[in-house]
Amino acid sequence: MIRVFLLAFLFEVGTVSAETLLAPKPFLNLQDGETVVFLGDSITHQALYTQYLENFYYTRYPDRRIHFHNAGVSGDKAADALARFNDDVAAFEPDHVSVLLGMNDGQYEPFSKETLETYQAGMSEILARIGATGAEAIALSPTMFDHHQLALRKDDETFRFRDRPFDPGYNSLLAYYASWLRQTAQAGKVPFVNLWGPLNDITFAMRSSQPDFTVVEDAIHPGAAGHFIMASTIIERSTPDRRSVSNITIVPNGGEWIAGRKQEVRDLTVSGDGSEMSFLFLAPALPWVVPESAAGYDLKWGPSAPASLGYELTKAGHKLSREQLRVDGLPAGEYELKIDDTAVGSFTALMLGAGVELQKYHHTPQSRQSLDVAMLNQRRNDEVIRPLRDLWARVKGLQRKNDPAMFEENYPKLKAEIDALNEQAKAIEDEIYRINQPVPRRYQLKKVEKN
Repeated sequence: MIRVFLLAFLFEVGTVSAETLLAPKPFLNLQDGETVVFLGDSITHQALYTQYLENFYYTRYPDRRIHFHNAGVSGDKAADALARFNDDVAAFEPDHVSVLLGMNDGQYEPFSKETLETYQAGMSEILARIGATGAEAIALSPTMFDHHQLALRKDDETFRFRDRPFDPGYNSLLAYYASWLRQTAQAGKVPFVNLWGPLNDITFAMRSSQPDFTVVEDAIHPGAAGHFIMASTIIERSTPDRRSVSNITIVPNGGEWIAGRKQEVRDLTVSGDGSEMSFLFLAPALPWVVPESAAGYDLKWGPSAPASLGYELTKAGHKLSREQLRVDGLPAGEYELKIDDTAVGSFTALMLGAGVELQKYHHTPQSRQSLDVAMLNQRRNDEVIRPLRDLWARVKGLQRKNDPAMFEENYPKLKAEIDALNEQAKAIEDEIYRINQPVPRRYQLKKVEKN
């Protein structure tokens, strides 16, 4: 057991130096018409980190029709995922498949060589089968097990795991599994994302001021904030080619005002004294926003901190959704900014000259449009995706009975329901791609007269 703790410690420390020194190769470079499958266990079944990833791509690449399929089933180990691989992964002809397994594979017990070898064999076969389809595999490390939160909730009668035994070193065991997965992924030239590290790093950093802080409210399943941290980590590591949303720069040039090259700024007008400015701007994308609620109903994994907390903790707005407006050379004073007649805020000429990050202002028309996309996708996940994953859990239950006759009798009925839900998912996807298209916005700056 000491060996497990030592390796977990080395994994935690080594991750920072390795990722600092070596820039990872880009992955999840999604193109028009491509399909992404998220393969995993209950943490994927929750349909939260997957949903936040979907929202990013829906709003960042509205010019590309990208398809997503959640293939998470509660309680799954690598062997379970293999059993449904053909129907739940390969059948969708994916171009990219992420794999998040391991939480259940260790069985919540002390380290066992046999258990580890079973996980290793299953994960190796999954990665090989993804490769055989021609898809890009993305290996995601197991997430965090929160022992402190487990201790806090042991006396909570509503806590469904209060009577279940867990090995006190399980979080370190997951780091050990993650370390093996990273080495295996590197050997196979498969992209790897360390989710265990950021979840632990943020949790323990926050506990310096909030001793009972957590983003894994039931000790096993991250809540909405934790899932956003996961999604943000995946996107950061993938190094997307559109890390920002837009960048407007307007400066004086001789006797006129001009916009930066290759910027979709039109109809730029400025008053003679520079106190008023107006222009149309068509952004190539929408900002990345998340709903305040995790779902339209109470999820079985229990309440959690909102995704907006994860957004704040990861500084995702600045890092991955920046909308910069820079207007240099304005006369000194304070200016009110409106977008499509919506008041955004007041900024000094100095602030505008340095650049204002508009993604911080969630009431802008473009942020409201992006929220409409996110809410529609939340409906897709609430009404279709989780029920779809519940059906696949029933399929797994049939498979485990080892009764071929029973399976042959019941599977076609379940498959018909699954196919019907997949069609519903496509219909909502069509609507998402109808409302996610950026439109020209009218920007107005007007100097505020002081009384």
